[in-house]
Amino acid sequence: MAVLKSGKVVIVLAGRYAGKKAVVVKTFDEGSDDKAFSHVLIAGIARGPRKVTRSMSKKKVEKRSKCMKPFVKYINVRHVFPTRYVVDMDLKKAVDEADLVDEERKVETKKGLKKVFEDRYLNQSAVTSEKKAAGSSYFFQKLAF
Repeated sequence: MAVLKSGKVVIVLAGRYAGKKAVVVKTFDEGSDDKAFSHVLIAGIARGPRKVTRSMSKKKVEKRSKCMKPFVKYINVRHVFPTRYVVDMDLKKAVDEADLVDEERKVETKKGLKKVFEDRYLNQSAVTSEKKAAGSSYFFQKLAF
């Protein structure tokens, strides 16, 4: 699928994380040895940052944005809904496919992802292009439906 490139924000439609937003890390159009169907590797937010207002102190803002909980998984292409948004987070370095096999290494991967997501959330003003800034602000908002 030409629509699902890495960096694209998608909404998960099926499974445990249905209704959650994620970012495509890698696509497998032809499938692979263990999965015969076309699928994508996604990294998303299972629990997003809490609400922040302008009157809150810097310390409180940081504390409220620390409660993010990421997830990483392979998912069928038909079970994700691509949005128009793109983010420029460097997730290929944070998520190594070899680490997803072993459970302990997967936990370490999630910790690294949490750090990447928190950094981007706290430094959204540092995003260069307007399109990518809109994508990252959309990614961290709660999905209203």
